[in-house]
Amino acid sequence: MNAPEAAALQPSFFARPAELVAPELIGGLLLRRLPSGALLWGVIVETEAYCQSEPACHGHRRRSASNDTLFGEPGRFYVYLTYGVHHCVNVVTGRRDWANGVLLRAVALPGAPERAAAGPGLLARCFAIDRRQDGRIAAPASGLWLAARPPALAALLEEPGPAEAAPLLQTQRIGVSQGQELLWRWYLRASRSVSRRARGDRTPRHDRLASLLASTVGAFDGSRTP
Repeated sequence: MNAPEAAALQPSFFARPAELVAPELIGGLLLRRLPSGALLWGVIVETEAYCQSEPACHGHRRRSASNDTLFGEPGRFYVYLTYGVHHCVNVVTGRRDWANGVLLRAVALPGAPERAAAGPGLLARCFAIDRRQDGRIAAPASGLWLAARPPALAALLEEPGPAEAAPLLQTQRIGVSQGQELLWRWYLRASRSVSRRARGDRTPRHDRLASLLASTVGAFDGSRTP
């Protein structure tokens, strides 16, 4: 399947606090052009926000060689290695010299098992992202970028209904021992590709996002890619 025709997100989109950018990335696209020319893409279904003002952020205590990218200009990727094994992919937000970023926690991949990229480490592995992409600007010319929600996905997130059944769920972040009071994780409830659901939120029997991707191939495909 070709990638949906969706506009690449511009640096100005990321020049806002992480807690504003993170929910707006849900339903958007992560795209990676491999050296072979192959294009990988998927729908972002889960994100987390981090800010220098709170203790769970890598830049909370100090700026260092390892987290320097997080203090840079918005719209660049910050990639770090956790537990010496798994890479985590973030996009820098906010403003220069203030650590701020959004962790991409999970992506739904068309035509792949539903949990192929259900977690930061799996996401990085599926898209062949590692520390070599740290500091890379998010733009098609760099081979790694983010795109806006295609219309069909925007419609899914804008469906009316009661608050308890809202398409986007906001909850606590995962794997942090501090800053747990901040509800800075968001995920698409209709997707089965979410890494971990909030307590009481059941995994849907039917993955509406997967069905949407499968049923709108013609609408998503085009003669050009982003």
